[in-house]
Amino acid sequence: MAKNINSVSITVLLFVLLVASTEILKSEAQTFCFECGPVPFLGTNADCFNCCKTKYGSPPVVSGFVEGSEKHCHCYC
Repeated sequence: MAKNINSVSITVLLFVLLVASTEILKSEAQTFCFECGPVPFLGTNADCFNCCKTKYGSPPVVSGFVEGSEKHCHCYC
């Protein structure tokens, strides 16, 4: 029983070290912060990002996407 627990502990430790060293779980999450332009927004994602950069600046804005059934331009920080 002790050998099994020891093997599991070593395996878990190695897995944690692997994940930490390769940053596999590093999040690239962005937070919704503003809306830009008319509704519906008729442009592309690139147009949306340009609208966000022009209106709010970059940083804080890092991306912009046209989303939702009503086609809103959402700015992400």
